[in-house]
Amino acid sequence: MNLQQPNSNEVTQTSNRSRSVSPVSGICTRCIDGCRGNCEIFKASFRGREVIYPGPYGTLTAGGDKNYPIDYSHLNIQGYALGAEGLPAGQVGNPDNTLFPMVNTETQYGCETKVKMRMPIFTGALGSTDIARKNWEHFAAGAAISGITIVCGENVCGIDPDLELDSNGKIKKAPNMAKRVEQYLRWNEGYGDMIVQMNVEDTRLGVAEYAIEKLAIKSIELKWGQGAKCIGGEIQVDSLERALELQKRGYLVTPDPSLEAIQKAFKDGALKHFERHSRLGFVDQESFMKEVERVRKLGTKRVTLKTGAYPMRELAMAIKWSSVAKIDLVTIDGAPGGTGMSPWRMMEEWGIPTFYLQSMCYQLCQKLAAKGAFIPDIAIAGGFSTEDHIFKVLAMGAPFVKAVCMGRALMIPGMVGKNIGLWLQEGANALPNTVSHFGTKVEEIFICYEDLVAKYGRDTIEKMPLGAIGLYTFVDKLKVGLQQLMAGSRNFKISTISRDDLMALTPEAAQVSGIPYIMDAYRQEAEAIINN
Repeated sequence: MNLQQPNSNEVTQTSNRSRSVSPVSGICTRCIDGCRGNCEIFKASFRGREVIYPGPYGTLTAGGDKNYPIDYSHLNIQGYALGAEGLPAGQVGNPDNTLFPMVNTETQYGCETKVKMRMPIFTGALGSTDIARKNWEHFAAGAAISGITIVCGENVCGIDPDLELDSNGKIKKAPNMAKRVEQYLRWNEGYGDMIVQMNVEDTRLGVAEYAIEKLAIKSIELKWGQGAKCIGGEIQVDSLERALELQKRGYLVTPDPSLEAIQKAFKDGALKHFERHSRLGFVDQESFMKEVERVRKLGTKRVTLKTGAYPMRELAMAIKWSSVAKIDLVTIDGAPGGTGMSPWRMMEEWGIPTFYLQSMCYQLCQKLAAKGAFIPDIAIAGGFSTEDHIFKVLAMGAPFVKAVCMGRALMIPGMVGKNIGLWLQEGANALPNTVSHFGTKVEEIFICYEDLVAKYGRDTIEKMPLGAIGLYTFVDKLKVGLQQLMAGSRNFKISTISRDDLMALTPEAAQVSGIPYIMDAYRQEAEAIINN
């Protein structure tokens, strides 16, 4: 089942010396005194806790590579030779009006004030990590012109070097957050939204008050647990002064920068950086309801919830309490997912894998629906990157799941577009062959460039971050691919996709998900035809 090795991985820049490795420990079967490395035990012998995290920090995103017994590849999409669902009123399905570009991929989520999106996807939480901060302009503009929601993650205000607090320790001015909002709203066209996420630290600093009252943010997301999977470091800090500043603001900074020995280790060069952690969140229904009501009274239009790969007990609490509180959207993030600062072994070994978690979610939503209870709109996250993923998640969770949250898959295009721009600044020869093969000018490289010029005008497009064009181009690929899959399954709008449009390839996948086994799907209809 598991092809990974627990004592080496490219993400920690480690590898085994031996061809033969113990599958349980990951240690070379022949471990030699005098080995020059470089397994994780070898590296951790002198770099210690540094090896817990993916590296080099600030330049990457990382995703777990554990091979679970069942995943979404164990489902296939049904294709039909008749029928057409979701056509405009009065329109009859025929070969002329069921062309795949006619498929409507728009969706919406929310209770009283709904958010429309051109595609049923939105970004993962792009918070205080360097990779999110350095690329935010590209991500924000790209999400806006693609007509999808972007989530601004936790701790953005808390780590802002220019943060100003009032006498009560609440945010008076947070320039980075203000800039992030401006960069999204500048390009927003009425589709999608910017959600501002809050953890324990954000709540204490008054992020909701600042974002709603000063920046006119309309959606606040409450987060259960803590960032970077279950506990993680989230960011590293490369200066002693900065580490002390964040510690003074109330963050847990490790190792403790106030200790003389730690300061000496940093000055010696052995300690390269500090880690800034957030506090773990603890939930109970009464405090959750009070916080939802408090945020609503501040004037927000929507309150959403982000929860992680916790057991079914916490999942049930999230769904039931969100039902009672009339939460606008619940995003459920399964393992492994990916982020830039999760502890690597935690990413590999912690939490409920997404396929199982979504199956649990469907069962719990069904039970609530049978009681006539309100079911909040659901989004599923946890390692998705392609149009078939989108279809399978929507179908498996129908009618409750409205969107798919994508983390790394929506970050990569922004970084690729940005880097193409940087390479072009150095000259066409700086372009890698993978890019220059298609051309040496932006008009030649980006297949959607002229489409955007036609829409916005060349002067405007020349001011648009190239990472935004990269993200838009990737979303366009997802859209066309999704339209093709939907047309093949005879669904011409998102709301008609159903669990009947899937089949399980293994009995185990059928048992976990409740999706019919391939040999049973449509068997009754088939036998009725034969027996007629």
